[in-house]
Amino acid sequence: MQSDLPFFESPEDALRAAIQALGGTKKVGSLLWPDKTIENASRLLHDCINPNRPEKLDISQVLFIFKSAKEIGCHSPFVWFACECGFDAFPINNEELADRLTDVIEHSTQTLAKALDQLSKIKGMKK
Repeated sequence: MQSDLPFFESPEDALRAAIQALGGTKKVGSLLWPDKTIENASRLLHDCINPNRPEKLDISQVLFIFKSAKEIGCHSPFVWFACECGFDAFPINNEELADRLTDVIEHSTQTLAKALDQLSKIKGMKK
């Protein structure tokens, strides 16, 4: 997957690519800050992805951008971030996610059943 990645010079460049894929700063800015005018939200988002400005996105806003980009098939900005941190990232579809969550629920149910059984035995010994 690394060979499919464009080169981004900075985290801001990767975010900028995701924002462009989503329709630009006017569209994304208005999603991040619905209480602002489109122009003000767009300007704030421009400032947030400018490394020379003090304004910055918080982590939940960055995640929103990555998740939104994934929904439209734009994976490279997040994958680039992951690679920069030494991770191999790849998108999963909803079916794979549902399978993973089902496994977690099944494992948790088994753990809960064992814990309840042990608790029942402990309480039974006290009588």
